[in-house]
Amino acid sequence: EVAVSLNAPLDLILVRKIGVPFQPELAMGAVVDGGAPIVVRNEDVIRLAGIGEQDFKTVCEQELAEIERRRQRYLGSGERIDVAGRTAIVIDDGIATGATTRAALRATRMRNPKTLVLAVPVAPTENLAAMRKEADDVVCLEDYALFGAIGYYYSDFRQISDQEVSEILARFPARAVDAARQSAA
Repeated sequence: EVAVSLNAPLDLILVRKIGVPFQPELAMGAVVDGGAPIVVRNEDVIRLAGIGEQDFKTVCEQELAEIERRRQRYLGSGERIDVAGRTAIVIDDGIATGATTRAALRATRMRNPKTLVLAVPVAPTENLAAMRKEADDVVCLEDYALFGAIGYYYSDFRQISDQEVSEILARFPARAVDAARQSAA
């Protein structure tokens, strides 16, 4: 919807939560795709859950394999949008621990946008301060001191299918939008 409203290109940042093995929804970190994948660790969760380095690495490798599968499925050999010198808006469905969001922001920052904006509908109040250190601007519609899980704030929080992702991306080809912007400039 943001891409439609702004007539902007749409791209993906493939980020996977590195979940605690016995509680996969609890993020002990996150990994984001790229030539050199970025791993963000949540040391507090790792320590409290008693996770050893090998267990962390095992889950991280599994998530990297899933990222690669999704990259091939969604993007194939397509080009990434060049965000250097532009405003890049990273959109997430919400922030829980902040690990995946932080990884996405760091990966986007490495691509040298002029301005990096984070847009989320809902987040824990305490995690927004950390996000403001990663992004130039943060837009959050609702924040709560007592948060729970992101799914609590949605009437429909189902996962979308690979097919749905592919169809959405096909509506916003990077090359077509970039070409339109070049000719308008």
